[in-house]
Amino acid sequence: MKESSAHQIKSICVFCGSNPGKNAKFVEAANNLGKVLAKRKIHLVYGGGSLGLMGCMSTAIHAGESQVLGIIPTALAEGNFVGKTVGEELRVPTMQDRISKMLYNSDAFIALPGGIGTLEENFQIASLAQLNIHHKPIGLLNVDGFFNKLLSFLDQAEEENFIPHSARQIFISASTAEEMVDKLEDFVYKPDPVATQLDWSKGNSSKKCKMDLSLYL
Repeated sequence: MKESSAHQIKSICVFCGSNPGKNAKFVEAANNLGKVLAKRKIHLVYGGGSLGLMGCMSTAIHAGESQVLGIIPTALAEGNFVGKTVGEELRVPTMQDRISKMLYNSDAFIALPGGIGTLEENFQIASLAQLNIHHKPIGLLNVDGFFNKLLSFLDQAEEENFIPHSARQIFISASTAEEMVDKLEDFVYKPDPVATQLDWSKGNSSKKCKMDLSLYL
């Protein structure tokens, strides 16, 4: 894959909590993100449903007349665990199918405050970027310092040589929606030199066997 350049983003996948959280600023930030994306005519991809921050953010962008695509496993949709999806709904068999469809339909990713599911989705997308499978920017919307400790962990992991500098740069942070979208649009992908040796278009190859396995995983 070639190095990406800054580009216009047409659709963003947002990961966030299905709960509103204790801090009123989280709901405010979710609503504002939806309004900012709608104003910039950016479409939303999200995990479906209408609860918590997911509902606030998707409702705000839908009200601004941007397209909304909720991608949700059938078990969650039929069980009515997360409420009615805002906008168009795409049902998929598994959680892994969900993340694959999110990656396919999005130009960039933003994480708002959330729990285990939010972190899992965000880190899975980041891991795929580290492996040079995609070059799409990933942002942490650091509302009221919510991600401060996570960002400190990533810095420490880099210092301890568990994360290469190129992978640490995958995570973009900003405190406002406007700044976040600007940074995503300006992002230039710089893959790890080892990861560029991976050829994901083929099954097995001698190139894979001979590569320098110094990639941090």
